Amino acid sequence: MGRAMEPAAISAVLRAHPRLTFRSGAYSYEITRKGEQSLYTITDGTHTFSEPILYSFGQGKAGQTYIFRHNGELHESRVSFYKDLKGLDWTMGYQLTLPSSLEDAAGRAIKLNEARECFACHSTAAINGLELQLDRLIPGISCEACHGPGRDHIAAMEAKRLNDKHIFNPGKMEADELAQEFCGSCHHSAEQVLTNNQLQGLVRVRFQPYRLFTSRGHDPDEARLRCTACHNPHEDPVQDPAFYDPKCLACHRSGTSLKSAAVAKAEESEGRTDKACPVAQRLCVSCHMPKIEVPGTHFQFTDHRIRTVKPGEPFPN
Repeated sequence: MGRAMEPAAISAVLRAHPRLTFRSGAYSYEITRKGEQSLYTITDGTHTFSEPILYSFGQGKAGQTYIFRHNGELHESRVSFYKDLKGLDWTMGYQLTLPSSLEDAAGRAIKLNEARECFACHSTAAINGLELQLDRLIPGISCEACHGPGRDHIAAMEAKRLNDKHIFNPGKMEADELAQEFCGSCHHSAEQVLTNNQLQGLVRVRFQPYRLFTSRGHDPDEARLRCTACHNPHEDPVQDPAFYDPKCLACHRSGTSLKSAAVAKAEESEGRTDKACPVAQRLCVSCHMPKIEVPGTHFQFTDHRIRTVKPGEPFPN
């Protein structure tokens, strides 16, 4: 999360790709690196638009989009970098729209309320009330983004006041509150998705709190289904499917319980009250949390709607 956004000067992706190009229709796009600056240029063959990139949004594991300033307003780039392509393609949402001008081909202006949401979820300390303070932002999600201001905490620790650490600990939140109100404030809660008519279809797979909420048998009070039961927020998510098997088997009985009533009873006494999978006991998430590619993202997202997936069934929206 520490690289959820970076100033262009230190953007790892932009530094690793000193020249990126893309062409569609009448417009040619180019991002070129000059020293610590990346220049975003679009031409229609007659006229040219060019602005320095200010920020890159996204770690680059899937892709990243660029923010530039034009006529005093922040803009989102019409093209983005995608890791699988090792190059540029349309930013999500632009695939089916034709630009009406060279400026429109460059991207779109971002309204203040949207900019606040973007910087609030991709950086630290950029928001003060309703004010966007880009001169004060800390790139990426740092400690204070989740735990709150640290000044009083430092003072308390220096004074050895261990009974009152003066710091917010999200780990003490209830499972549903953590998923929907805390993590969901950026990763999209069920309420945010269900009240936004523009978020329909496959794009919903990107919103883990919402997908978890719609899982069959989802219990909002079940601590074993809290976000941090599977993910350490201080580390990158583990990619090995086998890592998650013990997480699943903390709730579900083993395959042996299907053949032995004694084993089933013993496992139930341990709190493993959910039925066993009759097919396999390993790599649970590879079947029950499939990876789904959203068109235009060039990336497969793990679907957090836990379920029995049937061949040929439509995507459960």
